[in-house]
Amino acid sequence: MTGTTEALGGPATVDDAARSVTRPFYVYAVLANSLFQRGVFVLFLYQRGFSAGQVALLQTLLYLVSGLAELPTGVIADRIGRRAGIVTGQVLIAGCLLGQVTFSDYWVFLTLFIGQGVGMACVSGSDTALLYDLLVRRGATAGYVRIRSRFTMLGTVTSGAAIALGGQLQQISWGVVYAGSAACLVLAVVVLMSRVPEIRGADAVDERDGAEKGHRDATAWRAMLRVATPALVTLVVVSGLMHATLTPYIIFTQKTLSDQGAGTASVSVVISAGFFVGGLVPLLSDRADRRIGYRVIVPVSLLALAVALGLTGLGLVQVTIAAFLVLVGVPEITAVLVDNVFNEAVPSRHRASLLSMIAFVESAFIGIGYLVLGALMDGLGSGVGMAAYAAVPLLACLLWLPVLFRGARVTKGVEKQLPARKR
Repeated sequence: MTGTTEALGGPATVDDAARSVTRPFYVYAVLANSLFQRGVFVLFLYQRGFSAGQVALLQTLLYLVSGLAELPTGVIADRIGRRAGIVTGQVLIAGCLLGQVTFSDYWVFLTLFIGQGVGMACVSGSDTALLYDLLVRRGATAGYVRIRSRFTMLGTVTSGAAIALGGQLQQISWGVVYAGSAACLVLAVVVLMSRVPEIRGADAVDERDGAEKGHRDATAWRAMLRVATPALVTLVVVSGLMHATLTPYIIFTQKTLSDQGAGTASVSVVISAGFFVGGLVPLLSDRADRRIGYRVIVPVSLLALAVALGLTGLGLVQVTIAAFLVLVGVPEITAVLVDNVFNEAVPSRHRASLLSMIAFVESAFIGIGYLVLGALMDGLGSGVGMAAYAAVPLLACLLWLPVLFRGARVTKGVEKQLPARKR
């Protein structure tokens, strides 16, 4: 890292290089997350006449399809181009959103959610791989945690603003909500096509290129087998369980708040505020990485999720809102730090493919999580069902404890690089 900085002329030159890469990505983050339906789409599905079980099945199908499509779309992104994968995915998602507001038949919705899942898979892995490798090309990866934090912050804060606005736009019509979201995704594609260069796995230059010369893996599977350690595999599973808790929790909080007496407008405001919190908190990621480290942040986030779910089970709308707003942002710090670990662990040549493999695990867990939480809420009620689901983050915490206390090496390269960074 230090050698790269010196070769480019010093920290100021690196900062300029990073800014030239990140500016269009920041604009893209704003547009791609201007999804006005995100905070109220569960209510939209209920108004379509779907039950909690049917909504859970749609979300499960969405993430399972996304997970299954991760592997081929990741390979395609490495072979054809990562920007091309993102563009394809966002256009597909936009089309599916328009279809959802046009049709009302449940079987049509199943098809549309399948298409949306494929679109999500096209974007997943490709966006962070494209960003990271463009920073590698400019010798600016030392600031990735800070850049990724800002990227996450802009996207999440924008989501919060879009959700708040979506609750108001719904007063006009659901068509305005969904068409507006689709239009923003198309604009995001325009920004990528005009401002971000294409890059393939074969074009990437890994920052550990000297070490990679003896390990030119022909396939992503061989690359994964070479970099995977038991602790890294554990981190993938634990991260998957964390996302399988956080994502259904955020979405089904809409239903829980409604059952506890909150109106549609109030629900949108609360979910919007949660996204604002979740967007601002990641700005602390760089400081948390330097002072605490991802090893400790992981169990803290899992315990925060368990507490939030448990408090939701009390059935008090004020307590549910307070728990949601106070604790929902903590896992976002972990997501940024873990993303950095994953990027540093994998070689550039197969980065999109390997990140897609990891995203496949996370998507599979999220899909199953939706199904389980939906069944618990149908069987036990929304509040008690949420409280029972706290077992999932507690299980993930138990899986992580051996890695935490034994100090097992998660990757074969990250720990070696830490002393070279300014901390």
